[in-house]
Order: sequence, then structure tokens, then C-alpha cells
Amino acid sequence: MAARAVGVQAVAWLLLCEAAGLSGTPAAPAGAGKKATCSEIILRQEVLKDGFHRDLLIKVKFGESIEDLQTCRLLIKQYIPTGLLVDPYELASLQESNITEAVMVSEDFNIEAPNYLSKESEVLIYARQDSQCIDCFQAFLPVHYRYHRPHSKDGETFIVVNNPDLLMYCDQGVIGFKLPILKCWAQSQVAAPCTLKNKDICQWNNMKYKSVFKNVTLQVPVGLTIHTSLVCSVTLLITILCSTLILLAIFKYGHFSL
Repeated sequence: MAARAVGVQAVAWLLLCEAAGLSGTPAAPAGAGKKATCSEIILRQEVLKDGFHRDLLIKVKFGESIEDLQTCRLLIKQYIPTGLLVDPYELASLQESNITEAVMVSEDFNIEAPNYLSKESEVLIYARQDSQCIDCFQAFLPVHYRYHRPHSKDGETFIVVNNPDLLMYCDQGVIGFKLPILKCWAQSQVAAPCTLKNKDICQWNNMKYKSVFKNVTLQVPVGLTIHTSLVCSVTLLITILCSTLILLAIFKYGHFSL
């Protein structure tokens, strides 16, 4: 009877502990649910148009309320591979037309160089709020194919455009680093111009995000080495023919005074 009474008391104590939340199950770490409460940042990168002149479109979607992001700016740091080029004069023209806000970071940049003589470059694009999505930003950048060496077999090559760095800056005088999205996804700080027109330097937060695509791959048609003789012969023939026609037109219709 004594053993039975002890067993009944033990069961009773266990039931009381479970009801009070004092069971022996280990408690979850204090920060375990932090990421669960953070809305993910989704980045989508795609290439528009066909041919050798394309448009790179980057869209960023936040899960936060847009009211919380009103004091924040978004900056895309895009890496341009050697197979592509960005024309700084075109960027200046687009900026004057208020189509996009982008600037070249790399110095000693040659837009005429072929891909095998060029280097990877960097472009800063100041993203704008998407009018069709309340919590989205987008950035636009025109890119162009460089000349590639002819291949011996395949008449095409591929260019891989990696995902960019996503930088965010918020006005510290209003809400600053109290934003949940900064607490959740800010990894480090990067120095960059505050705005395109302002040369002051701000400390931007390098944000962690989820990408829809790992990267973007572009297919580029290239020449074949077996066509070298044919191309050179036809080019030389056309050059001689055009030069002859120009000279004949000059002697026939030109007016010469001695």
C-alpha cells in the first residue's frame, strides 16, 4: 500500500508540473524565433529584350509595411562580367531623362575592348519604388554584349550575371536601426554615396536576401574559326568594290580646280 501511495503522489506531481509549464523538456533558445518573425526580402533579376543590347531589371520585394520604409533608400551594387559592358555616356543620358539613376564605380573602363581584354566592372543603381507594388523597389540598367573570340566548334558562348549586393540606408534621425528588417537581415556596413547627385558618403547596410534565381545566364552568338578565310575574303572584296565606286563617283561628278 505504501508503494502504491508513493506512485500516486509521483503521478500527481508530474501532472502539476506539466500544467504549470515546468516539465523537463528543454526550453527553446531565446533567439530561436527571431528569424521566424522577420519577413524575407525577395530579389528577382531578369534580362529584357533580345539581341546584343539588353536591359537588366532588378526587383526587390519587402514583407515590411511600406510606411516603415519611407525613410529608407535602396542601392543595388551590380557586378558586370567581362562579356558585358555598360556605357557611362548612356547612363548620363538616362539620368537626364529621369529614366534610371546609375553610375559606374570602376575606373579605367574601356567600352571598346573585347571581352578577353576587359575587366569586371561595378555599377551602383539607386532603386526606385515600384508604382505597381506597394512594398517593392526596382532598378533598371542597360547592358551590351562585348565582342567575343570566334570558337572552333560551338557558335555560341554564355555570360553569367551574378546576383548583386543589396544595400539599404535609413534615416537614423527618425527610426534608424530600430527597423525590424535591419535587425534581421543587415550583415555589414558598406560606404557608398548617399545619392547620385550628392557626393557625401553614407554607411549602407548590406542586406541578406532570398533570390528567385541563382544567377542569370545569357547566350551570345559568336563566329566560327573555320569561316575566317571566307569572312576575310568577302570583306576585302567589298572594301575594294566600295572604294572603286567612291573613286569613280568623285572623278565623274567632282569639280577640280588647278
